[in-house]
Amino acid sequence: MTKRFTVVIVIVLYFLAASPAWSPAHARDTWVSVRSKNFLLVGNASEKKVRQVASRLEQFREVFSRILPRTAFTSPVPTIVVVFKSDSSYKPFKPVVDGKMVPVAGFFQPGREVNYITLTTEKSEENPYSVIFHEYVHLLVNNMWGRSHIPAWFNEGLAEYYSTFDIEDDRKIYLGNLISSHLQLLRTSQLVPLERLFAIDYNSLDRDKHKASGLLYAQSWALIHYLIQGNQGKRVSQLGVFLDHLSQNVPADKAFRQAFQTDYAGMEKELRDYLRLPPYRAQIITFEKKIEFRAELKTIPITEAEAQAFLGDLLFHIQRPDDAKSKLEAALALDSRLAMAHATFGMLLIQQEKFAEAKEHLQQALTESPSSYLAHYYYAYALSRELTTDGQLVYDLPPETARRMRAELVRSIELKPDFPESYHLLAFVNLVTGEQLDESIGMIRRAIELSPGSEEFLFVQAQLYIRKQDVEGARRLILPLAANGADPKTRARAESLLARISSIQEAMARFRTAGGERSGEVLVETQTDKDTNTGPDSHLRSALRKPKSGERQIQAMLVRIDCDAKGIVVTLRLDGGLVRLRASSFEEIGITTFSSDVGGEITCGVRKPENAVIVCYLPESDVRARTKGTIRSLEFVPSDFKLNP
Repeated sequence: MTKRFTVVIVIVLYFLAASPAWSPAHARDTWVSVRSKNFLLVGNASEKKVRQVASRLEQFREVFSRILPRTAFTSPVPTIVVVFKSDSSYKPFKPVVDGKMVPVAGFFQPGREVNYITLTTEKSEENPYSVIFHEYVHLLVNNMWGRSHIPAWFNEGLAEYYSTFDIEDDRKIYLGNLISSHLQLLRTSQLVPLERLFAIDYNSLDRDKHKASGLLYAQSWALIHYLIQGNQGKRVSQLGVFLDHLSQNVPADKAFRQAFQTDYAGMEKELRDYLRLPPYRAQIITFEKKIEFRAELKTIPITEAEAQAFLGDLLFHIQRPDDAKSKLEAALALDSRLAMAHATFGMLLIQQEKFAEAKEHLQQALTESPSSYLAHYYYAYALSRELTTDGQLVYDLPPETARRMRAELVRSIELKPDFPESYHLLAFVNLVTGEQLDESIGMIRRAIELSPGSEEFLFVQAQLYIRKQDVEGARRLILPLAANGADPKTRARAESLLARISSIQEAMARFRTAGGERSGEVLVETQTDKDTNTGPDSHLRSALRKPKSGERQIQAMLVRIDCDAKGIVVTLRLDGGLVRLRASSFEEIGITTFSSDVGGEITCGVRKPENAVIVCYLPESDVRARTKGTIRSLEFVPSDFKLNP
């Protein structure tokens, strides 16, 4: 997107290295900290200016929530605002892309455990608040609905509309001010047909942001502007209906037609007519009472060590690990017991796979600040990452590791019950171990309540349902993500999980057709027959996948599944020893379970205990990889099942 910068942080990825040097002169700055209702601000600007920034951000957030009163816009993680007194002091902390500093006056950095807003109060041609307001709208909208439910044109158009927010005398609000560059582009270019505009997803916008997307952003802004202000405001209420339909998983095109009572061609004509009118006017809203937050602001003392720690944490979150390390070391040199610096240093070392050192820093953070919910969460996260191999999570937790992770996460939840990531990670621990599944479903539901737009939480919930043999419940949960997925990765992941669910359902149907019935959590044979050819095992044999031409079918014990960047290796135990079979991914293996010994979620790691399986594979030896062929299907069967009677 032109003139904008957003880095979506994924804490399991490596950080990019980049690095304007830190100038010692900045260490002599006087830093101040201000706490408001929804933000923590730190800065080397004057206290007066930091407080002004706090008031402006709170006013924007308040106005946004008042205009859409039916929606509870919240952020489940804290937002820290760093206010720099000048562009020169801000420059060493600006984002870097491809080794070059991005010349911004302000930017917004969302994250899983903390959000960062940075800006300078020094006057310049660029308004630092416009990009901040734009991205903050995305944060609130995405957290409430998720990108899978909100089409890209609506999300971007709404963010652009609110980016021009201004306030006068703490009462008079200006929204939807003219963005002259957008209007000029629209009046000199051919409009994108709405059918094409509405089909564009977030991935396309990100990929083509330096090409045609300038027009797409401009047209999305114009359409939202029209729906709010045009046609004498008759479309405003329909926007609410549109959002309601989307939240109920109604496809976007159908929701649009039902809400606005017109087709794409009709709306396109209305938009063209609107663009021919005189320059847009701002939407002006005057509140009866002033929107003031000054009395609620609290100035908090901050040490030089704490200032350095905040800067180090900021650099860590904008993917500048080398510079972050320098700032964190400076903070600890000033105060060796500073918990925040130890916690961030621990996370930095985790990214470098220096787990022993990372845990030392995180343990120190816990010692110095046992009431830090984030330190407890970080330690549990470190334990999960320590079991990573070549970037692939190993889903096999040793009992002691699982116990410690649970203890840390339970404590984190006690300290901050509204932090969703602790519920998420704790539910995942139980998913892997197959323990406390009912409680875990409650945990992930709580996480979803706190962050309704999180698609990752829905995937964990679906996998818990599969573990509980509620396959249909999992399907209903994931189906909307495949139908309305915000980006190709989300859709692909949802479609892959749905394919596995369908495989399980089909196997159940075949088994029932063959004479089996559902009993509790297991497909079992209820009949007894002395004839071997029609006994209990015969019906299961008929439900198994039949080997295709060139394939072999064997019965074995599944020992382990190893995952790395090159693919998957399945190790089996036969009477003659171990056999290794390979696959590029889980999606290439037809996985079905006919046994209660295994939940629906089959993941990497050692099988404890080993599982009885029937395998079809294509023989093809690979001396270097020490594999005997390519696995085609993996079917879990009861331990007393016999493939050959």
